[in-house]
Amino acid sequence: MVTAAAMASRWFETRRALVMGLAGAAVSAGQLLILPLAQQIEIWHGWRWSFTVMGAFLLAVVLPATVLVFRNDPAEVGATPYGWGEAQASPAAVADAARATPLGRAVRHPGFWLLAGTFFVCGYTSTGLIGVHLIPHAVDHGFPKMAASSAMGLMGAMNVVGTTLSGYVCDRYGKRVPLALYYFLRGLSLFFLPAVTDLTELNLFAIVFGLNYISTVPPTSMLTADLFGRRSVGMLFGWIFLAHQIGAGLASYVGGFVYDHTGTYDLAFLSAGVLGILAAGMVLAIREPGRAAPAPAVRSAPATGD
Repeated sequence: MVTAAAMASRWFETRRALVMGLAGAAVSAGQLLILPLAQQIEIWHGWRWSFTVMGAFLLAVVLPATVLVFRNDPAEVGATPYGWGEAQASPAAVADAARATPLGRAVRHPGFWLLAGTFFVCGYTSTGLIGVHLIPHAVDHGFPKMAASSAMGLMGAMNVVGTTLSGYVCDRYGKRVPLALYYFLRGLSLFFLPAVTDLTELNLFAIVFGLNYISTVPPTSMLTADLFGRRSVGMLFGWIFLAHQIGAGLASYVGGFVYDHTGTYDLAFLSAGVLGILAAGMVLAIREPGRAAPAPAVRSAPATGD
């Protein structure tokens, strides 16, 4: 996703959030398609062949496609970013497209830490806690394993819908308010999870949580570009994503620790709910820079007679 964000920021002047939404949706769609295939190969021939087939697919299909099709910058093929019209090609817009911020200066900007902090919460509440502990929590509350697994599958399917819609919404309405809303709704859903008692409620949670599971990626990566320049997205979003992974690793441990000492995951889910609400406030505290206005059209003066 870090590489996709860097590519989107260079190749798209408009619809960049939608492109990132589609990339996030592709991640979920790929998991829905490839993981069952890998599991079936493992059942037939063992885990070694599963890894071998996946590796062969990467070498035979993905690597050649990347080398032959992708370019770092549209200028390498004599093109301009999508949506880069003549009205946008003003000196100010060109300077904005080339703007970059080194890491040493970025870490002195409060927006960097607000984005890293909210993405820490994203990792804590999603991959680390729900991704690892939802099925054990459901089974512990009497749900059959197949029902719990089906809820996770439903969540993955909703990822595709939610992430794509997130990109569209961010392009149309901005990034801060939708991102804050995603975290707020995620926090509320986590407060609701300990009270789930039947399959309908579990699937309802999976739908709501799945809609914003990866939907935070498009606005976070685009806010990184707005604050620090598109040429810095690869490096800075990489560090911000590191905070996401630290949060995920911590939540994986915290969930197990809480369960071992209390017999339930309830306190872990409630702590994640609180963090989700706090993250919504942190997003609203981010101040975006003013964007360069397009150059006004130059009209020729009407001819006058002598």
